[in-house]
Amino acid sequence: MRVAAVDCGTNSVRLLIADVGDNDLTEIERRMEIVRLGEGVDQTGRLAPEALERTFAAMRTYRKLIDQHGATATRVVATSATRDAANRQEFVDGVREIFGVEPEVVTGAEEAELSFVGATRGLVRLSRETGVPQGPLPPYLVVDIGGGSTEFVVGSEHVIGALSVDIGCVRLTERHLRDAGDPPPAQALEAVVADIEAALDRVAEAVPVHEAHTLVGLAGSVTTVAGIALDLPAYDSERIHHSRMTAEQVHEVTRRLLAMTHSERSQIPVMHPGRVDVIGVGALILDRIVRRFEFSQVVVSEHDILDGIAYSMA
Repeated sequence: MRVAAVDCGTNSVRLLIADVGDNDLTEIERRMEIVRLGEGVDQTGRLAPEALERTFAAMRTYRKLIDQHGATATRVVATSATRDAANRQEFVDGVREIFGVEPEVVTGAEEAELSFVGATRGLVRLSRETGVPQGPLPPYLVVDIGGGSTEFVVGSEHVIGALSVDIGCVRLTERHLRDAGDPPPAQALEAVVADIEAALDRVAEAVPVHEAHTLVGLAGSVTTVAGIALDLPAYDSERIHHSRMTAEQVHEVTRRLLAMTHSERSQIPVMHPGRVDVIGVGALILDRIVRRFEFSQVVVSEHDILDGIAYSMA
């Protein structure tokens, strides 16, 4: 069955067109556009008109690709920014007009489940086919660092516990670093860390993190940090997918990013222009997770909520 999955987050809108069976997914097309839908939402509680139009423009391009590839089912999922916005009906109406389907503004728990399935289905399948565990061992802690929120999910083949918390690279950058300086001073970064640690307190209480053997990191902040750690000359999803970063590499890349100016970060070969201003906080979230829960490494996945959405339509 050929399906189209659309994930509209706080920072980006993404598309996956794939042929999906019960346990298999063959990618046809995968696209990502930085649209910053959640710009200003933390302060105003509303989606800005300019942000909506950037998002709709990307979606119109995606609709053409869906038609071109003949997908027979489309599911559009929206996450943190639209959950928080008072005018989210404007978003819903625009998406319905473009795709002909109602967008689903999912809860944090639903987002966590979809991310977990997308990130781990391949790992679970590999273990089943060989009869012995291969590579990363379950249970997994899947961490999806987004623009507005971060999802924490523990499980093996099924979710044991999950929580979504409102720490994301866009949200915390806007809250604490918008006018802090370039690079940001220690006092501003301490405020970011305080928000992260308060959220991790909640995670530690609600999710059985210490049952997990493997930390699996998802989304653009994690994959960008991985690309930097690998010293890639350009972004290469095949090299990044299922690569491993040691805790020391995470700490070192985070230190480097937070000490750089905006201009210096923009020159990093793997850096998407839309991540330059928020990657420092994204890396810092990952860094604090690794420190707090004492993981020695991070398994990086290019498969995430998009893949989970696609599997849900099989």
